[in-house]
Amino acid sequence: MLGIYFSGTGNTKYCIESFVKELDAKAKCMSIEDSKVLHEIEKSDFIVLAYPIYFSNLPKIMGDFILKNRTKFNNKKIFIIATMGLFSGDGAGCSARLLKKCGAKIVGGLHLKMPDCVGDVQALKKSKEENIKIVQEAIIKIKNSVESLKGGKPTEEGLNILCHLGGLFGQRLWFYNKTKEYTNKVKINENKCITCGKCIELCPMKNLYECDGKIKSKSTCTMCYRCLSNCPKEAITILGKQVHEQCKIENYI
Repeated sequence: MLGIYFSGTGNTKYCIESFVKELDAKAKCMSIEDSKVLHEIEKSDFIVLAYPIYFSNLPKIMGDFILKNRTKFNNKKIFIIATMGLFSGDGAGCSARLLKKCGAKIVGGLHLKMPDCVGDVQALKKSKEENIKIVQEAIIKIKNSVESLKGGKPTEEGLNILCHLGGLFGQRLWFYNKTKEYTNKVKINENKCITCGKCIELCPMKNLYECDGKIKSKSTCTMCYRCLSNCPKEAITILGKQVHEQCKIENYI
């Protein structure tokens, strides 16, 4: 068994590591950014796949990873975990449909509400105490899902047609353009930025770079909010105009 994931602010990483530990304490968990992940996928028959949901859709980086490596998923059994700030409808179904086309067998799905990671938009923001409770409730749900999987009755959240319609009409139709392609909306406040390079180091897309002593952005942001949540001077925004919260999982566990 293998756990593979994409995680921006740590929510998804925390959830899949908790799930896999409950299921098989000896199993590995790896980011899709790991250079050895494809080799490990080839060796594994059962995969737990996890990612956050953005506007009821897959992060572009995860969708591209699946399609680019479609042959690696042929004949694999896959359980899907989708994390979200509020609602996705068919969060697990978004990758399930792709993976089925790759020849994978989807054995179950789990939706987990986690603290919102969009740090430059005030909507959905909660107190630290509320976010701690959200994480605790997610852990209980993970334990119950693992027990169901061990018992041969895996949870199937986000995988049926009603879930698909919920995700489609709930958000995806209205915000499809936000996740269809990578975005160029990253903004660097030059008055705050100290050019420490932390954002460059953390960016999974290599979207940020230094030029003439300034941090600049290309047009390949996958909206993971890793840069915004780790900038020591809160100099980065993506969708909003100011940082309301740097939403890292470490704040809530």
